[in-house]
Amino acid sequence: TAKFTSALDIPVAFVEKNVKLRGKLHHITEKGLEVEHIPISIPFITSIQRKCKLAGVELAPSGTAWLQQELKPKQIIWFQLLGREDSALECLVLVNKGRFLSVCLNEEILRQGLGRTARIEGLHHDSHLYWKLHKRLLRAELKALKKNKGIWKEESYSERIRDRISNNKFVQTLKQFASWLRSSFYR
Repeated sequence: TAKFTSALDIPVAFVEKNVKLRGKLHHITEKGLEVEHIPISIPFITSIQRKCKLAGVELAPSGTAWLQQELKPKQIIWFQLLGREDSALECLVLVNKGRFLSVCLNEEILRQGLGRTARIEGLHHDSHLYWKLHKRLLRAELKALKKNKGIWKEESYSERIRDRISNNKFVQTLKQFASWLRSSFYR
């Protein structure tokens, strides 16, 4: 029933037991989410923000944009504590989508190809929970890879040819020469 005003206020036992807490979204950054903890039985008292990193996810810039589009300011989210590093928490972030359905943002970002799987900081790499979560995240990333989504989207044959031609040294030199000719001719 206590309201945690910073990541350091959260008892180590909560982090070790991977307790799930409720919070209100304040801001999305390229590093993660800034969330205000909302105690289950006490109404809002003070507004304080803490950083909540999406555990096991290396977010691409398109992932940050997607989060800003999908999440609304002041939206209620759940975050499961997995670790703490200074003033930032490593979390699984869950968003309710309807009455009985919730979506894990960590997995959804990977499923959409908006990031890569990363090491889950805060959990011992030899723990059962670490490998269970890491396997889930890798499966989500594999789905995006198989469907060529997001960062895994392959260029078409014509795009690859166009890029190779425009990056060719001879073509670049030819363009510079043509540019020089135009600037010399029109003086």
